[in-house]
Amino acid sequence: MKEFSDELVYSFIEYLQIEKNYSQYTIDFYRKDIEDFILFMNAQGIKAFPDVEYSDARLYVTDLYNREYARSSAARKISCLRSFFKFLLREKKAKENPFALVIQRKEGTRLPNFFYVEEMELLFEACSPSTLLGKRNLALLELLYATGIRVSECANIQLKDVDFDFGTLLVKGKGRKERYVPFGSFALDALQAYLDDVREQLLGIKEHQYLFLNARGGHLTTRGIRYILNKIIAEASLTGKIHPHMLRHSFATHLLNNGADMRTVQELLGHAHLSSTQVYTHVTKEHLRKTYMNYHPRA
Repeated sequence: MKEFSDELVYSFIEYLQIEKNYSQYTIDFYRKDIEDFILFMNAQGIKAFPDVEYSDARLYVTDLYNREYARSSAARKISCLRSFFKFLLREKKAKENPFALVIQRKEGTRLPNFFYVEEMELLFEACSPSTLLGKRNLALLELLYATGIRVSECANIQLKDVDFDFGTLLVKGKGRKERYVPFGSFALDALQAYLDDVREQLLGIKEHQYLFLNARGGHLTTRGIRYILNKIIAEASLTGKIHPHMLRHSFATHLLNNGADMRTVQELLGHAHLSSTQVYTHVTKEHLRKTYMNYHPRA
């Protein structure tokens, strides 16, 4: 892999961090995507980025589909490489962008999966309030569902970001953009119980201001939160394709199903573009259609 300049990759990663303000989670994906492309190019006998041509880019895209990558994953890789070569052009390290004209296969509309209200109740019941970690897990779950924040955003919450008087949370989102998100009485009560009974015991002699802690009193990371949520989901005995991000989908879907307007949901989710929020209207329309088909006498 050394034939391809590590320095160029490092410069691109630095550009994503400093100029684009991308999260570490996104940057890690970009790095892996570039490494995957380098492995493929080495197998083709191509040894440097400036040597990559449009035909090589097309060949790589074909290889992605042959490896049965999901359309969204393949699209992400193509977008990453297009951005990378655009950066190389800017730095005068390449003469063309071989991915500039690569056409991605059109992706069909895929509705976001979400939990029904009854399933959410099962998740809450799976958090035992009789133990320290059970109280912490309940507070974590309640806050994620109450606010629709991303797992990565939740991991970075500090004590000063929570306003218990107004029931609001200061969230630092993608691109370091900040937004205030309200939360309700269930999350408020669960958070208060966690802070009163649990956090200090977990913290011990450590000193830091992160809201959620792991069992050793350290900062509960994104990975740790995903582990906890997967464990809760397993204990609730829910089946099917389930992942922690479904809590965010559930937040948006339940709001829209109960009459919230899309602009408000967009602001709460921290979406830069309304189109990112509009996918949930497909879910709510499907909900309305099923309700109609089930209950109208002449459906």
